[in-house]
Amino acid sequence: MEHDQFEKKGPSPTKGRKVEPKRTSTDYEKLSAADLKEEGHSSKANSERPRCRLFGSTKRSLAALHLGKRGYEVHLYEYREDIRKSQLVAGRSINLALSARGRRALTEVGLEDRLLDHGIPMRGRMLHDIKGRTTFVPYDRNTRQCIYSVGRKHLNEILLTATENYPNIHLHFNNKLTSAKLKHGELNFTNPNTKETVQVNADLVVGCDGAYSAIRKHMLQQHGFDYSQTYIEHGYIELCIPSKDNEFAMPKNFLHIWPRGKFMMIALPNQDKTWTVTLFMPFKNFEKLKSSHDILLFFEKYFADAIPLIGEKRLIEDFAKTKPQHLVSVKCHPYHIDSKVLLMGDAAHAMVPFFGQGMNAGFEDCTLLSQILDKNGDDLKATLAEFSETRWENAHTICDLAMYNYVEMRDLVTRFSFRVRKSVDDFLFWMMPNRWMPLYNSVSFSHMPYKKCLENRKWQDNILNRTMLSLAGALLATVTYACVASIKYSIFCN
Repeated sequence: MEHDQFEKKGPSPTKGRKVEPKRTSTDYEKLSAADLKEEGHSSKANSERPRCRLFGSTKRSLAALHLGKRGYEVHLYEYREDIRKSQLVAGRSINLALSARGRRALTEVGLEDRLLDHGIPMRGRMLHDIKGRTTFVPYDRNTRQCIYSVGRKHLNEILLTATENYPNIHLHFNNKLTSAKLKHGELNFTNPNTKETVQVNADLVVGCDGAYSAIRKHMLQQHGFDYSQTYIEHGYIELCIPSKDNEFAMPKNFLHIWPRGKFMMIALPNQDKTWTVTLFMPFKNFEKLKSSHDILLFFEKYFADAIPLIGEKRLIEDFAKTKPQHLVSVKCHPYHIDSKVLLMGDAAHAMVPFFGQGMNAGFEDCTLLSQILDKNGDDLKATLAEFSETRWENAHTICDLAMYNYVEMRDLVTRFSFRVRKSVDDFLFWMMPNRWMPLYNSVSFSHMPYKKCLENRKWQDNILNRTMLSLAGALLATVTYACVASIKYSIFCN
């Protein structure tokens, strides 16, 4: 669970001292932790700047780094123990796919290269048909861009460790939010082990505490706050393909997909040369697989080529010990309350994982917040209002696109019409790279606002539909003219 709090105490940051030129987020990228300490950005010296308390997960740690770079005093609170000391929980990870939006946010805190060194590039989809034949579908045939498979635990470890380089960022684990008075900036926490309680008062509370956000739950009491959640009828379980002779059992630089119409299975590569395999399927289908025999028959029918990769024994054991997990999509608006509260990441816009944009969208929130802070400085009321207004439509759009992409991955990719459209998109993108960018490319390999990505796709659909109608009309006119001419010629000859 994540929450960020800014406590703004003491005199105005500019009162009684020389006003320095305002730094942008780019300027702060160039500052190291030592630079910040030398400039007086310590816990004691920096009391004039907004002080932050954040609680939770990956986006929380990255938000802390962005704010720490700016010299803010930051405290991170986490309900669970330090993930760096815990074991990875099997069955609930879903590997992360890092793309352009997330990479930019990491670049701004100097961590992109470290994550790319760890990540495994995936250059496209490797489709497995029911007979075990494979077809490669590149993400970007022209500029050959790729996404990166990143381990969730490793990413969290990198971000948490990076926060320790800053004297103005502090970590607190095993703290559960028990109550809040958001309008007053009052939060109460309890240590689940010792039962010790602590109260924190803040000028700003930022909830980055995931799809089941406690901060968002409190915001539901506010008039004018819209909220909806959608559980899809499909769940997922995770399996594993082990390494073979200490090597990958399949070609590694691809997202492997077994599309089967109503359901699908995917596999992402890991650094230890194993594969995280995820089966997405309607719950009613999972309920039919009650025995080892049922599981094997199901895999023999739909994923026969995966059985020797996973191993029969391991397949049955892993399948039996894991319950299908739910998938939820969350939309809400606005993301703020006055100058006191802000939602970010999954707390603001949780989405199903099928476009690989959950983490990237959350990281992009950090970039956007930094850009608006560059513009507005410490005017939190203006900053939060602008963030909320700028972000919500784009966030709702990517939630919808993630739903659509599930249909594409499990069904449409096998259709001839889909392959034709992709070939047309690739050709036009090659011919007019500045005018025609396919939907997937604009979402994953650009910083185009999500809403604009969808509008761009609709414009392309309109152009192609009109072109097809024109061609059909021209073809019909040609055939009609030929028929009429043939009839006239026959009459003339007779």
